Amino acid sequence: MDSTRVTEHPTPHERRQSDAGRPITPADPRGALLRTPEPAHAPGALPAQARSGDAPAGPGTSAGTRGKHGPAGTQASASTDAPSPSGTGAPTPPPERGPEHSQPSATEPDPHRPRPAPEGIPAQSADQDRTSGNSGGKDRRTGHGLPQGGPMPMRRDGDRLRFVGAATRRIARGIDLDEIVMGLCRATVPTFSDAILVYLRDPLPVGDERPTGPLVLRLRRTDRIPEERDAENGFMPALRPEPNELSAMTAERCEVRPGGALAEVLRGVRPVFADAPAARAALPELLGDDLVVPTGQRAILAPLRGRRRVIGAALFLRRPERMAFEADDLLVAAQLATHSALGIDKAVLYGREAYIADELQRTMLPETLPRPTGVRLASRYLPAAETARVGGDWYDAIPLPGSRVALVVGDVMGHSMTSAAIMGQLRTTAQTLAGLDLPPQEVLHHLDEQAQRLGTDRMATCLYAVYDPVAHRITIANAGHPPPVLLHLGGRAEVLRVPPGAPIGVGGVDFEAVELDAPAGATLLLYTDGLVESRLRDVWTGIEQLREKIAATAQLTGPDHPPPLEALCDEVLDMLGPGDRDDDIALLAARFDGIAPSDVAYWFLEPEDAAPGRARRALSRWGMEDMSDSVELLVSEVVTNAVRYASRPVTLRLLRTDVLRCEVGDDVPQLPRLRQARATDEDGRGLYLVNKLARRWGATRLSTGKVVWFELNRG
Repeated sequence: MDSTRVTEHPTPHERRQSDAGRPITPADPRGALLRTPEPAHAPGALPAQARSGDAPAGPGTSAGTRGKHGPAGTQASASTDAPSPSGTGAPTPPPERGPEHSQPSATEPDPHRPRPAPEGIPAQSADQDRTSGNSGGKDRRTGHGLPQGGPMPMRRDGDRLRFVGAATRRIARGIDLDEIVMGLCRATVPTFSDAILVYLRDPLPVGDERPTGPLVLRLRRTDRIPEERDAENGFMPALRPEPNELSAMTAERCEVRPGGALAEVLRGVRPVFADAPAARAALPELLGDDLVVPTGQRAILAPLRGRRRVIGAALFLRRPERMAFEADDLLVAAQLATHSALGIDKAVLYGREAYIADELQRTMLPETLPRPTGVRLASRYLPAAETARVGGDWYDAIPLPGSRVALVVGDVMGHSMTSAAIMGQLRTTAQTLAGLDLPPQEVLHHLDEQAQRLGTDRMATCLYAVYDPVAHRITIANAGHPPPVLLHLGGRAEVLRVPPGAPIGVGGVDFEAVELDAPAGATLLLYTDGLVESRLRDVWTGIEQLREKIAATAQLTGPDHPPPLEALCDEVLDMLGPGDRDDDIALLAARFDGIAPSDVAYWFLEPEDAAPGRARRALSRWGMEDMSDSVELLVSEVVTNAVRYASRPVTLRLLRTDVLRCEVGDDVPQLPRLRQARATDEDGRGLYLVNKLARRWGATRLSTGKVVWFELNRG
C-alpha cells in the first residue's frame, strides 16, 4: 500500500539547509508535526524528541520513530490506515502540496504554524495530548473537536515554565495588597484553574511583629471562569474572570484550630491535592460544610508563606469536566503561592510605611485653621507625588494677643521623612515664639538658631507676617522665601516688595521686617516655591504668572466683590502644568476684613481699688445694656485681679464683632491659674466665674507683661 508522504516545514528559529535535496530536521518537532497523523503508542507515552545526533527523518518515516533506530532497529512508515484527526477512522487523503521538501512562500501564511494563543496559554499541537488517550482529536473538557494549533491545557514542562514566568511577572506588577491578590487571580483563571479562592490572615502581620491572638483567615477574593464559555474552538478562552458566587457559599472567616487538620496543612507549607488525607479534613474547616469540592485531583490547597510565617492560603479549583491536576501542577501552585506571599508581605510593609508617612505629614500640618477676628483663611497642601506624600513645606495661622494673627509659610529643603521631621520641629518652634509675641524679625532669628542646633545642613526658607485687624496693618519678615502677592479689592494684584533675607540655617545674618497697609477686602497669598518654580520655568516667571492668574480670577467677580477664598485657591492650583509638580506645594490665603473703629473701645485704668467701678461705668456708656450683667461681672473680676498686683496702668480694650471680646493687660508676667476655692476662702473665685460664663477665655504672656481675655456671645 502506498504511504502518504509527510512534508516537514521548518519553524522560524530553525536554520534553513542550503542543500534542497537533504531532508530538513526541525529543532523542535512541536511546530513541524501539528498535522502529522498520530502513531500508535501506549497511553501516557510522550513523543520521542529529536536529538542533535539523530539521523534526519525521510519522507516515509513516522514522526514518532525518526531517530537513527527504532525500538527493534527498524523504521516505521506512516500508513494511510492511520486514524484521522477528526476521529472518524477514515483514511486521511494526502494534501495537495508542491515538490517534496519545498519551502512555504514568504507572502503566504504557513498552515502548519501554530496560531497565536492568548496570553499565558502556550500553543500546542493536537497530537500532544498523550496522557488523555484522546486519539479521536476531541477535547476531554468539552467534547468538541480540537483546532489545529489551538491553545490546550499545559501538558509539558516548557508550557508550565512559560506560564509561571508570565504569572509571576503579572503578580510582581502589583504594588499594593489588592493589586497583588488580583494579579494572582487574573494570572491563574482560566489558564491554570477554573476558580480560585484567596484567604489572608486577619489582621495581616507587618514585618517582624508577632501576631497576637488566634490565627484567623478571612476570604479576600474569589474569581472564576464565566458560565458563558466560548467552546466553539474547543478550548477555554482567556476571558476576563469575574467574582463569583463562591464568596456567598464559603465561610468569610475561618479560625484555625491549633493542632487541627488545617493548621497541619498550613504548617507543612507545600501545596497538596484536595483528595490527600490532610487536605480532605482541612477543607471543610476552611470552606465550611456548604461548598462541595470536586472529587479527584481537581483542587489544590496551597499555603501562602511570607518571609516569617504563613499569611494565608489559596485554593485552585477545576470543574469535573476538565482534566485533573497533575503532580507537576503542585510545583506551579507552589511557585504562584510563594511569589504571591512575598509580594503581599512587601505590600503590607509598603502600606505601613505609606501610612506612617501620611500620618506624619498630616500631624505636622494644621488639622483645621483658626477663625481669628477680622480675617478669613483658606489653605491647600499638595505633595510632590502620590508615592512620596511627605515633604518639608508647611503653613500655619497662630492667633496672637490683641486679636492679631500670625501667618507663617515655610519650606524645608527636600521632600523626605527627614524634611518632614525638621519641618515639624521648626513649626513647633515658630508656634512657641509666636506665643511670646515677639516681632517677626526676632521670630526668624530664633528659628535660624534652632535650625543650626538641628544640624549644619538643615536649611529652610520662611515668611512670617503679623496682621493687626484694628490698625489694618501687616508686618512681614522674610528668610529667603518667595514674596507674597496682595490682591486689592478693585482687582489689582501686586507682588509685595519684602527684603528677601537669607534662608534659615545659614547663621550670622540679620532679618528685616517691613510694615505695610492691609486694607479691608484685600487678600494676601502666601505660597512655597513649588507653586511658581519647576524645570520648565524659573521662579520669577512663575511669580509673574501667579500674579496674572490672581488678577484674572478677580475680574470674574467684579471690582466690588473679591473672589471666594476656596475658589481662589483652586484657581491658583489650576495654573500648574503637567511638568510643574517637581516639589510639594503649601498655599495660605488670608482675606482681611478688619475691625471698624466704631467697634473698638480702649481705656487706661490706674491700679487702684476704684478701677473696677470705672470699668463698669465705661461699659454702660458704650452701649452694653443687652448683656450688661454678664459683662460687668466678668470685667470686674478680671480688672480686680489685674490691679491687685500691677504697678503700672491697666489697659482695657473691647472689640465688638460677631462676639464681644474683652482684653485686660497689666505689667505682671505671671499667668493666672484656675483653681477650686474652698468654702472658707474669701477670694479665688474670679477665674472660676469667667470659666463658667464666658464662651472661651485665655491668658498670653507678653514681653511687657500679660493679657487676660475672654469672649461672650452677643444677643
